[in-house]
Amino acid sequence: MNFIDLFAGAGGLSEGFIREKFEAIAHVEMSAEASDTLRTRVAFHHFQQKKKLNQYYAYLKQDISRNELWNSIPQELLESVINEEISDKSIENIFKKIDLQLDSKKVDVIIGGPPCQAYSHVGRSRDPNRMKGDKRNFLFRYYAQFLIRYKPKFFVFENVLGLLTAGNAKYLNEMLELFSEIGYSADFQVLNAEEYGVLQKRRRVIIIGRKGKAKFTFPTLETMENIWQTKKDLFFDLPFLIPGQEMQVAKYTNKINEYLQKTETRNGIDYTTQHITRNHNDRDLEIYSLAIDKWINERQRLKYNDIPKHLQTHKNTIAFLDRYKVVDPTGHSHTVVAHISKDGHYYIYPDLKQVRSISVREAARIQSFPDDYFFEGGRSAAFKQIGNAVPPLMAEKIAA
Repeated sequence: MNFIDLFAGAGGLSEGFIREKFEAIAHVEMSAEASDTLRTRVAFHHFQQKKKLNQYYAYLKQDISRNELWNSIPQELLESVINEEISDKSIENIFKKIDLQLDSKKVDVIIGGPPCQAYSHVGRSRDPNRMKGDKRNFLFRYYAQFLIRYKPKFFVFENVLGLLTAGNAKYLNEMLELFSEIGYSADFQVLNAEEYGVLQKRRRVIIIGRKGKAKFTFPTLETMENIWQTKKDLFFDLPFLIPGQEMQVAKYTNKINEYLQKTETRNGIDYTTQHITRNHNDRDLEIYSLAIDKWINERQRLKYNDIPKHLQTHKNTIAFLDRYKVVDPTGHSHTVVAHISKDGHYYIYPDLKQVRSISVREAARIQSFPDDYFFEGGRSAAFKQIGNAVPPLMAEKIAA
């Protein structure tokens, strides 16, 4: 089964499909950094298939350069990652590039989800026009053009919960009507990533469509009991960090546990990468300490108006009080979003012995990326890619 991934990001949705033995024909992504991440992951899957992963591991350990890694795989695999924004001007050229990749193969599935800011509650609240007129509201129409051209048997469309309410559900209804007009019966559900083994409270709208007029009903996906804990099961084997510390290669401090083995987070090597965290000023560290103490000992969030006056820098102590948030150590994390690339205030590590925000690797684990997944572009770019991604564990269940 072959698929195309549109608006691919760092490839979380693709990763789940590849685990279920689907073959990627092409990834289309506008971000240069995310496209580089996709190329590096393409190299991983190539060497995994050839049973020559030592070449990929040499890159993770910084023994070879990225160019050396990329130059050691077939050029057509690198060209399967199309770093372009989908628009009226670019779409015909993107079609041509995909057609070259296809050769004589057929597309069985198209997957992907357009950038979500136009539909998200946060995006609408921050925009003075409530995202009205934003071109991202209508990127689904480009998605439909790919369905018309390649006629896959199925498609999978992912987006944020705000899609259900944006424009009083105007955009959702337009999507479903358009998909029907071009020959696809579609149905949608809200999926909670926790039900698929992800240690994160993350709810997303998933639309699945099937070619044909016969009524399609959203399939029943296999779920699992998720009683694992963030600190005890997800973070327990990663080395101690101080703010600003960068462990590009980090050896595990404990043996593998049930969760990391079951989810294939750890998969055979004795180290991970990108265990790097931000530096923080003394003021932030003092606030983080207060937030950690309050959450761990009282199970309450620190509100901005509870912060001592000498630590407050904003005059507004009435609105937006929830500015600092500790990752729940004994439950599951709150939703990781792209804003994590801006600052770490909403993703504080849950331990008074490590007062800091979470590392890139910890954020990737919360999103269920395996430890051998490498995010290109530096720390901020990696955080943004992770925050925008579909958790691979959830994607895998959708693909199944």
